Amino acid sequence: MSEALRFEVLGPQRAWYADRQLDLGPAKQRAVLAVLLLAAGRPVPSGQIVEAVWPDEAPVNGLNVVQKHVAGLRRVLEPDRSPRTPARVLTLTDAGYLLRVPPEAVDVVRFERGVRRARSAQAAGRTEEALAEVSAALELWQGEPFTGFAGPYFDAARHRLVEMRAVALETRVDLELADGRHGELVGRLVELVAEFPVRERLRHQLMLALHRSGRQAEALAAYRDYAGLLRDEYGIEPGEPLQDLHRRILRADPDLLAQAPRRPAGPGERWAGGPEPLPAPAEAPARPLPTGPAESPPQPAAPAQPTVSAQLTVPVQFTVSAQPGGPFPPPPPGESPTGLPPWVSPPVAPLIGPVPPSRRPSGVPGWLSVVATVGGALVALFSFGMLTWLVVLLYGVWRRGWGSVAAAIYYLTVAVTFVVVLGSSETEEVSGPEATLIVIWLTTWAAGVPHVVLLNGRLLTWLRGLWRGRPYADRNRLRREYARYLLYQYPSARDDLRIGRPDLPRAYDDGGLVDVNSVPDQVIAGLPGLTRSQAQHVVVDRRMRGPYTSMEELAARCLLPAAATDSLRELLIFLPPAPTPTPTPAPAPTSPSGPPESSALPGRNAG
Repeated sequence: MSEALRFEVLGPQRAWYADRQLDLGPAKQRAVLAVLLLAAGRPVPSGQIVEAVWPDEAPVNGLNVVQKHVAGLRRVLEPDRSPRTPARVLTLTDAGYLLRVPPEAVDVVRFERGVRRARSAQAAGRTEEALAEVSAALELWQGEPFTGFAGPYFDAARHRLVEMRAVALETRVDLELADGRHGELVGRLVELVAEFPVRERLRHQLMLALHRSGRQAEALAAYRDYAGLLRDEYGIEPGEPLQDLHRRILRADPDLLAQAPRRPAGPGERWAGGPEPLPAPAEAPARPLPTGPAESPPQPAAPAQPTVSAQLTVPVQFTVSAQPGGPFPPPPPGESPTGLPPWVSPPVAPLIGPVPPSRRPSGVPGWLSVVATVGGALVALFSFGMLTWLVVLLYGVWRRGWGSVAAAIYYLTVAVTFVVVLGSSETEEVSGPEATLIVIWLTTWAAGVPHVVLLNGRLLTWLRGLWRGRPYADRNRLRREYARYLLYQYPSARDDLRIGRPDLPRAYDDGGLVDVNSVPDQVIAGLPGLTRSQAQHVVVDRRMRGPYTSMEELAARCLLPAAATDSLRELLIFLPPAPTPTPTPAPAPTSPSGPPESSALPGRNAG
């Protein structure tokens, strides 16, 4: 009969005889069976059963209670056995009670053996076989094991099994990543990270899957979230493997993508997690880089590469190539720094949706925005709502927002209807429709003033930040991560997008980054966390001793406290000062029969 028995403990504890589920009895009797199942064919002494099942206070006649539960289990497991017939499934030996069932009858044993077979197949390079084995082993899990059983014995067993499941999940993810299934893994990895928040291997796999799916910004944000969790909760930093992966994602190491095989897609389809198909680029010559100084060694001529259009908040184009001698080595001919085709733009998808462009036109100072908002609110208030439509319409045309234009049409309709209906009334009594119209007008007037105030994007963002908190802080942090990625990957983005230069008019939102080596003094004076004297110290030190290379150097040279550096670490970037181009004098024309005119007559061209 033991060959027909099956036991499940990876989830709700259950036992089956053939296709019939068995009633295992009360909780303590189930706990005794669980101890015997965990022994996996080894005899268990009665004293060990007592300690495991009654950890806090063992019964006085503990051995008799164990015998009682064993007798109940024998009746359940061998219902056809007569009382005088010796038990064949649950027997008593000199070493203790022994459950005589095949090892494969217990799902824990099948799970452990399946994981071992998967590891052996993985070590032998049989990826498909290993993936099938570990997937079949993980399908045995139906929930948390040993629910309702307390005590150190079951806690240790539960922890061991959960740890084995986590390792098996990580092994399956590794195998699926090796098989190129990174696109379909992201959602599952997000759930696993939520279930196991401090398992670094899962974080590593999530970042790698996001990066291979063309979602570098999300991969960087995942690292930042995990690093913040470790610092806040445990005061430690991520391990070196995860830090190394973070650095490789920042520099778009092509080896990370090269390890992800792309399976051929069917007609009209694309490989899982891959970028959307892009149209063939128009042939256009790349912008030539400025010529280096004359004393620099000659550089081999690189083939012209098409201009890459970055997926930014504004359509800005810049050439992906490195300055000779710069910190970013040029890619091999015909390849981009990301390992993608040269005409493919870097596939970066933000964590919380596309980063919206800043719709406020560049060059509009903040004080003008405030004055316009206050003026529009006063117009809406003192015109009794009759001119609210004009304010909203002007704003809608300026921002090209069709929602505001539709709202302006509504305000105009209410105002015109109110004037026409009440102006044409010949009686002093207010009819029912007129009373309804008055209520609508008063409501529209009262709602129009805060509507005009909330048209100010800065104020609306601030109110949303108060209401929602972290999402908007996370959005700015994501913009900063993406801007740093662009600077690292495309040095020319510094000039094209004016990253880190809030003092210059621009349309690209970099999340508030500040290039401490390039911004004017008044921007440094407004940095958060710096007192007036500290800001002056930074300004004077920068003038006297030159640019900074890192936050640590800035803190050491200016004696900044930790509180100030912590608030600045997210905002500051340390770019080398842009070289000042020196104009090269044009060669003087030479006459056919003599020296240059400038040599013969040195003062002729002085004017």
